[in-house]
Amino acid sequence: MSNTTIPFHLAFPVRDLEATKAFYGELLGCKMGRSAERWVDFDFFGHQLSAHFTEAPIQEPPANAVDGKSVPIKHFGAILPWHQWQELAEKLKAANIEFIIEPYIRFKGEAGEQATMFFLDPSGNALEFKSFKDQKSIFTT
Repeated sequence: MSNTTIPFHLAFPVRDLEATKAFYGELLGCKMGRSAERWVDFDFFGHQLSAHFTEAPIQEPPANAVDGKSVPIKHFGAILPWHQWQELAEKLKAANIEFIIEPYIRFKGEAGEQATMFFLDPSGNALEFKSFKDQKSIFTT
């Protein structure tokens, strides 16, 4: 991993822009950027997310087994510093977010040990937030 992270851009479908603004803006704390009638941008932990309104159904993605859990194949998220991940997990619990996978430590004692949690946004898009006590182990095999 380089010392300078280059932001990525991700566009994704949503069914309700107002609920999306509340979820990403208020709950997750992402600053809102440009917007129009059918889309809105967010500063997603230094990366650009573009939520695009659609009338089409957004289906929950299929899953694979990882560390004994059913992990959605299609998902996105962020790797946060350890304390920030813990704070977000507590904030989500206090907001009664229904987790796909409750916050826990995955691969405990193994290479790539990490804190992780999965949940859905209001449109059914799966998100994963994770953290590593040692950032150097993000790409450890």
